[in-house]
Amino acid sequence: MSEQPEIKSPNDGTAFSRAVGAKAARKLRAQRDSTQGVWFGLGMMGLIGWSVVVPTLAGAALGVWLDNRHPGRHSWTLMLLVIGLVIGCLNAWHWVNKEDKEMREEQKNTDA
Repeated sequence: MSEQPEIKSPNDGTAFSRAVGAKAARKLRAQRDSTQGVWFGLGMMGLIGWSVVVPTLAGAALGVWLDNRHPGRHSWTLMLLVIGLVIGCLNAWHWVNKEDKEMREEQKNTDA
């Protein structure tokens, strides 16, 4: 029969042992909530994808309409497609940045 080592709380010991304890607690919480994490990740992929696709396609559609109504030397379709893509990428960056801040806040709150 082997004896199990005594597990100390993260408040005991050095800063290193507290950091290891906090990371272990985070890992256990992530394993416990892994199903939510997978679905959340897939949902965020979809949200980010649509936030890029919708403005890009809207810009292209508006550009095609303008090219048919007001033909000219420059392509409205190409110009508005690129503008829609830039707007979509900025929108996606906004969502990713927002989620990153929320994750960092949650991590800070659980570490404290």
